[in-house]
Amino acid sequence: MTATLPRVPAVPRPPAANGPAAARLRTRDLARLATAGLRARKLRAALSALGIAIGVAAIVAVLGLSSSSAAALNAEIAALGTNLLTAQSAQTIAGGSDDLPISAPAMIARLPGVYQVQSTGGTNANVYRSPLIPPVDTNALTVDATTLGLPATTGTSLAQGEFLNAATAREPVCVLGAAAAQLLGIDKVFPGERIWVTGTGVNGNGDLWLYVGGILNPDVLSPDVDYSVLVGFPFAQHYLSFDGNPTTIYVKAADNQVNTVDKLLANQANPEDPSGIDVSEPSSALVAQVEAKSAFSTLFLGLGAVALLVGAIGVANIMVIAALERRSEIGLRRALGATRRHIRIQFLSETIALSLLGGVAGIITGAVATAIYAHAKGWATVIPAEAWAGGLGAAVLIGAIAGLWPALRAARMSPTQALWSL
Repeated sequence: MTATLPRVPAVPRPPAANGPAAARLRTRDLARLATAGLRARKLRAALSALGIAIGVAAIVAVLGLSSSSAAALNAEIAALGTNLLTAQSAQTIAGGSDDLPISAPAMIARLPGVYQVQSTGGTNANVYRSPLIPPVDTNALTVDATTLGLPATTGTSLAQGEFLNAATAREPVCVLGAAAAQLLGIDKVFPGERIWVTGTGVNGNGDLWLYVGGILNPDVLSPDVDYSVLVGFPFAQHYLSFDGNPTTIYVKAADNQVNTVDKLLANQANPEDPSGIDVSEPSSALVAQVEAKSAFSTLFLGLGAVALLVGAIGVANIMVIAALERRSEIGLRRALGATRRHIRIQFLSETIALSLLGGVAGIITGAVATAIYAHAKGWATVIPAEAWAGGLGAAVLIGAIAGLWPALRAARMSPTQALWSL
């Protein structure tokens, strides 16, 4: 009788070994490696990041100041209103301009939607601080006759004293525009303060003194008023040989009627020759100034981009030198199992970290510079998102491009070649 041996279950054979598993570089270890070189060479890292910081700071400051200035001007325009229109005589071929008809202001006031009409008229008089000033030093100031409600219509106000009234409009009393007061050296209105007016042909009475009754604040919508010495229409007609024809008419219309009044204003001001009338909307000119400033800031953005590029070249140079100086480190890491990919990622991450530090420093510097300047000008500080986001993104991108070749060069070193420097 034959004995049957129990069957032993087959033991599965382990799979054939395919070599050691590929080493993995964890994100935490990569961050530590990327900053180790920067921490070991703090001064060099700071100087390398300085170029990036300057470029980013220039970009942030230019965009921030441009946006802050535009926001302040737009707010001022909104506060003053966009319903002011002006009518002036067009310039002739000889470079001069004819006066508007005397009846023009009254005719314009009849237009539907018009609720304020004021006017000024130019005279041939010159104004000086005293009779001792040379006649050629006119400072380009003008003596203009004005109606009594001009400040409210143009959007300015009194900084000192009082504006003309029905009594002072007939007397040798004037009100100075903001720029005129500054050029004449008058910052306050004192009793008896006066200026000298000449070249008037005053009914045979010669030159005369004008007493200063007030000083206007800067007129944003009508800068011509800033350089004017304003007197009353009756005084100008009696003493300054003024013919009474207005030179500029200021019109305020209802917001929903501005376009309609704009189209009718020239025909209403001078029906016989409407083509000889220039009609403008001062707020549109200011909006164009905002756009012009934004276009001009492109030049400074270009300078910031050049500074950013120079900083990137400096970073690339530093990283090439770092790869040569750290050959022993590269060789040791390769001998311990680091792959070329690990070395490449290490150096590329170090360059990006360096550019990131420079970008953050540049954003902070540009924002602080914008805030200081805006505060000094009385503006609200506005830093658009594209300023800091674009600056930081450009810094990181340019830094990555600048560090790509040094990273590839460091990764190509063989462990044996790199360890020769030990």
